[in-house]
Amino acid sequence: MTVRLTDPTETPPPDSERDVRYARPPGRLGHLILWILVLLIAADVIWVVANNKNFEWHVVKVWFTEASVLRGLGVTLGLTVISMVLGVALGLLLAVARLSDHRLMGGLAGLYIWFFRGTPLLVQLIFWYNMSTLFPHVTLGLPFVGPVYASWNTNDLITPLTAAIAGLALNEAAYMAEIIRAGLLSVDTGQVETTQAFGMSRSRALRRIIIPQAMRSIIPPTGNQLISMIKATSLVSVIAMGDLLYSVQSVYNRTFEVVPMLMVAVIWYLIITSVLNVAQSAIERYYARGTRRSETVNRRRHAPADTAAGEK
Repeated sequence: MTVRLTDPTETPPPDSERDVRYARPPGRLGHLILWILVLLIAADVIWVVANNKNFEWHVVKVWFTEASVLRGLGVTLGLTVISMVLGVALGLLLAVARLSDHRLMGGLAGLYIWFFRGTPLLVQLIFWYNMSTLFPHVTLGLPFVGPVYASWNTNDLITPLTAAIAGLALNEAAYMAEIIRAGLLSVDTGQVETTQAFGMSRSRALRRIIIPQAMRSIIPPTGNQLISMIKATSLVSVIAMGDLLYSVQSVYNRTFEVVPMLMVAVIWYLIITSVLNVAQSAIERYYARGTRRSETVNRRRHAPADTAAGEK
């Protein structure tokens, strides 16, 4: 189609003879009306919530920075960091095992992922907490008829803290294994062939070439998993672990101020996840620098040709 420069005062043809010469950007009146409606609805919701006496905002203000609540918040953050670090480390090993040519390693990694992804996290936590009912003692020795070198009471090993860390970390590792595996598969196979051509070992190629390039695909879902982990720590309250939710539950069991204490927990969770969202965006921009530079170079490289073609 040939586009000719025309007089802007020229009358557009009827609908049957429309031409791209008379194309105009759509009006913004509809967008403006939509924005006004959304802002009005949001303002109404905020007004209703802020002025609803049943939320007891004065109670929320008193307990928001109370010592027991802050201790529970610290437990939640500590559980999140420890479980996430262990989950990512174990997930990386599982992902590499799934991608290896060793059939036994790949099968065992697949079996692990199948089990921990196929059972609810709450059930896993309860099983870890009640491990002593299945195995009263943990022994170290040769299997079957061998001598026992050491033995421990299971209740001494599996405390609420260790049960929470084991349940959260092992469950997270199964999901991180699939995220990391997908990220590694997203790297161009030519990169892998290049590392082999240069005689690099598999571990060094993963560390220096493949994993850094896979980070662009790994970071976004990992950030989502971290936010999910923050919320999943609330499940440890069922095994008497003093996290944030358990702390507010202990308060409202005494004071019967259920709604305001739950609002304390909700606001803290929202603050934490908001901070994590900002951090995730910054990390994503850091690892996307090379992609943005290449896209900018390509646009500048093709800009003169596109401009010339449009002026013909």
